[in-house]
Amino acid sequence: MALTRRRDLADDLVQDTLLRAWSNQDLFIPGTNLRAWAFTILRSRFFSLYRSRKKEIGIGADLIASRNAKRPEQFAVVALSDFREALERLPAGQREALVLTAALGFSFEEAAEICKVPLGTVKSRVSRARHALQEFALDDAEFAFTSMTEHICHQALQLH
Repeated sequence: MALTRRRDLADDLVQDTLLRAWSNQDLFIPGTNLRAWAFTILRSRFFSLYRSRKKEIGIGADLIASRNAKRPEQFAVVALSDFREALERLPAGQREALVLTAALGFSFEEAAEICKVPLGTVKSRVSRARHALQEFALDDAEFAFTSMTEHICHQALQLH
């Protein structure tokens, strides 16, 4: 969801990743991190699909329609929705580093390996993402950063 921002595309991406991992299982090196290997496949497939779908018409219309939808009434759902909106504002690299480390539980080293960037780059991206989310919370009057949202943000940004 963090990469595609759409449940249907996320489901397709995961299914495609699992099929590719299964068909290329002979390329997996026993004793290495299977989760990181699978996520590397997922990430590569996402960027391949993104480049091809960027040319399609209609993807932007779905995103605009979802943004104009009425917000849910439930407090926790609203808080989570606010957090998701703030997360979507982050640059792709920062969002990816934050999701890998904070949400998916990968270490900084594993995230650096998955993203094929230096360790310091991942640490910097996570730090910048955390600060940006805090700034969004302080600067955006429409961003309802209630105590529930603070709790969700705190839980999502816990670093190991």
